[in-house]
Amino acid sequence: MMRELEYPFDSEEILKKSRKIKRKLLEERSDFLDKKIAVLGGSTTHDIVRVLEVFLLEQGIRPAFYESEYAQYWQDAMFDNPALEDFAPDLIFIHTSNRNISRFPAVGDSAEQVEELLGEQYEHFRVMWDKIAKKYHCPIIQNNFEYPFYRLLGNREATDIHGRISFINRLNEKFYEYARAHAHFYINDINYMAAAYGLDRWADPLYWHMYKYAMCLQAIPEFAFNVSHIIKAVFGRNKKALVLDLDNTLWGGIVGDDGVEGLEIGQETPMGQVYAEFQGYVKAQKEIGVLLCVDSKNEEENAIAGLNHPDGTLRPDDFIVIEANWEPKSKNIVQIAKDLNILPDSLVFVDDNPAEREIVESQVPGVAAPQIGSPEQYIRVIDRSGFFEVTQLSEDDRKRNEMYKANIQRQRQAQDFGDYREYLLSLQMQGTIRAFEPLYMARIAQLSNKSNQFNLTTRRYTQADIEAFAADDAYITRYGKLEDKFGDNGVVSVVIGRQGTMEDIPAYQRRETVSGEQGDVLHLELWLMSCRVLKRDMEYAMMDSVVSACRDRGIHTIIGYYYKTAKNGMVREFYGQMGFEKIAEDDTGVSTWQYTIPDVYQPKNTVIEVAK
Repeated sequence: MMRELEYPFDSEEILKKSRKIKRKLLEERSDFLDKKIAVLGGSTTHDIVRVLEVFLLEQGIRPAFYESEYAQYWQDAMFDNPALEDFAPDLIFIHTSNRNISRFPAVGDSAEQVEELLGEQYEHFRVMWDKIAKKYHCPIIQNNFEYPFYRLLGNREATDIHGRISFINRLNEKFYEYARAHAHFYINDINYMAAAYGLDRWADPLYWHMYKYAMCLQAIPEFAFNVSHIIKAVFGRNKKALVLDLDNTLWGGIVGDDGVEGLEIGQETPMGQVYAEFQGYVKAQKEIGVLLCVDSKNEEENAIAGLNHPDGTLRPDDFIVIEANWEPKSKNIVQIAKDLNILPDSLVFVDDNPAEREIVESQVPGVAAPQIGSPEQYIRVIDRSGFFEVTQLSEDDRKRNEMYKANIQRQRQAQDFGDYREYLLSLQMQGTIRAFEPLYMARIAQLSNKSNQFNLTTRRYTQADIEAFAADDAYITRYGKLEDKFGDNGVVSVVIGRQGTMEDIPAYQRRETVSGEQGDVLHLELWLMSCRVLKRDMEYAMMDSVVSACRDRGIHTIIGYYYKTAKNGMVREFYGQMGFEKIAEDDTGVSTWQYTIPDVYQPKNTVIEVAK
């Protein structure tokens, strides 16, 4: 990570040097995910867009922006807008604030009048969101409302129905209800940000009256940083795992020197309380699907003893991998990524020692090693850094640590078998492969945005896209769930194919939309699988299901595409392994493969029992 953009950052420096930072980011990497983002503003947005761009580039997203004219957010969304339509946004961000509430209750209004006004203000936004969703089929990010910078009724402002704080709270709750009912709609919580920043500074009226900024200029980087968390999470750029040091990170003291009884953790001392609170925060990460691991310079028995401290919250069983040894921490980090079967750039390394952080970041590119400061700052720094921003929370997320721990058990059992097929049979695997179903739409969309290594085309889809594919008769969709004697892996594989003709091949090579004609060819737009089930033959079971669906439709040919990225080299020859023939390849590594379904098809899966 660029130090200039790592939290806590210097907002003034970012505002001054954003163009220089942008140039540097563009020079240092090339594997960007290109996304088109429309910013519809109720106030001046130019500096927000300028700073948001550098934070997104840091996350590997290269944005192209459409920016509405000043305060034209509603008009751009509601009326014919050829410029926005031609732009075809991948995401729309609506930047409004309490300055865009057209009328607040008057002290003399009746309860009925206040209720009517609340409905009017909400409807102004709801009809706009519905129009955007229907027309653009893309995720929407909407600011909630921050508190006003004065209180006409003093402390009664929050309880009296005429108070602006009361009105804003009720209006915000209506926004939240809409968000709970619409999976592709996200709230950017500027009410929290304004409070954390300091409302007096955030809402300095000078910046509104002079420049029509919804916040003070100095708050813009923190605001843009927060928006970037949502965007990168929507497009699958979240981190996946916390890798934690132990001594002076999860507890005070050095367990090897001080002994378990000498560690500072628990309610007996102020600093012990700080470490206990941090352990509680870390443990809570498991509930949102963050993988927990340890990387510590320690004897393993000492590390385990420290994690069993009676006043601690974390226990050895809370961690998937514990690397406690005297190897370089950078080497352990690489091993942890290998054990988890994820890329190192999915890891966040938390260590109190700045030298260790520097070594890991320099030796293992992509790993985030935040400058966590003193123990009382650990939670704030990690939390505000937005590594694990939650946009959707599925059952698979809540069970993820258990799933990965079960995977480690599978790997250990594999070592006891000389014959790999016998090992697979010993797992007693059971699969469920079906067309997309409402229960799993969120997880399917999440997989399409998170999976990078086993992903043939790396196309990214929102939940709205997934729902549209499921409803379109031109598409064959399949999701695959896998469970075995060690546990349920959840939804682990996704295939999306569009029925068409052979003439569609050049269009796919150019990544353009195919013709609307349906024929006897299936073009595979997406084939991905979670890396936690690699080499388990799930790909063969998915292939069998796709072929079966094709035969039911009279489809005789399947065309597969491989789009080369920096991370998916492992599946370069995947289609060849499935029996496809390569029929085209260009200089960039993009290849096209063809499979002719035989009259008598021999199922490829022989080890997974697939539910009928």
